[in-house]
Amino acid sequence: MEIIGYTAAVLIGVSLGLIGGGGSILTVPVLVYLFGIDVFLATEYSLFVVGISSLVGSVSYFKKGLVDFKMALVFGIPSVISIFLTRIYLLPFIPEEVLRIENFTVTRNIFLLLVFAGLMVLASYKMIRNSTFEGPLESTTDKNNALRAAGQGSIVGVLTGLVGAGGGFMIIPVLVNLLKIPIKIAIGTSLVIISFNSLIGFVSSVNHVKIEWKLLISITAIAVAGIIIGSQLSKKIDGRKLRPAFGWFILIMGIYIITKEIFL
Repeated sequence: MEIIGYTAAVLIGVSLGLIGGGGSILTVPVLVYLFGIDVFLATEYSLFVVGISSLVGSVSYFKKGLVDFKMALVFGIPSVISIFLTRIYLLPFIPEEVLRIENFTVTRNIFLLLVFAGLMVLASYKMIRNSTFEGPLESTTDKNNALRAAGQGSIVGVLTGLVGAGGGFMIIPVLVNLLKIPIKIAIGTSLVIISFNSLIGFVSSVNHVKIEWKLLISITAIAVAGIIIGSQLSKKIDGRKLRPAFGWFILIMGIYIITKEIFL
């Protein structure tokens, strides 16, 4: 199973490099189902894997001038605050037994996986529906949209802190639709935001878990290799054209997790 897991880690990196988001939402399921890692710990591992991978992927976009740091701060600062508060004050206080209905018990692990699966369904919908959006040629924004983007950043921060997903599927539409950032700059900016959010989230709670660094670094290295491959492929392939197919794949995975955790 670990071989399949490492293969999946490559695909996570490729998707991040190619379409700027979406791949990170597969990280927790890969860690849980293929590497056998506890869900709570998997959210912590995911933050590190996604953070380092996105950081590496953002370098090529930065060199091409395809990162808007001002908008990264508008979106990223509220996200970081939400992540910190979620990882420190919310996640540790989720009880081991969240809900009991007759013979069915919703444990903390099942609860987090169900939240994650719901997030995957939402991600798939956004990726399929927004796959053909072109975006403007130049960055244009206003104060109201910037405030709305900051609010969206807070929501992404809570989700990132709770389940360890980077949130690129939510970040890119906000950058393009609200802040009117061209799609290529939105992808580069998204990678910067994801790396910043994820690494801050990892550092904020790393002292509360026991990390198996050898395994974590090996998975991260494979994902980084994938994002380098994805960045190179983005020069020849329009990642937006792949978003619908990737969205359908994420939808199937989300439905599988819900079915497995509730009915199997």
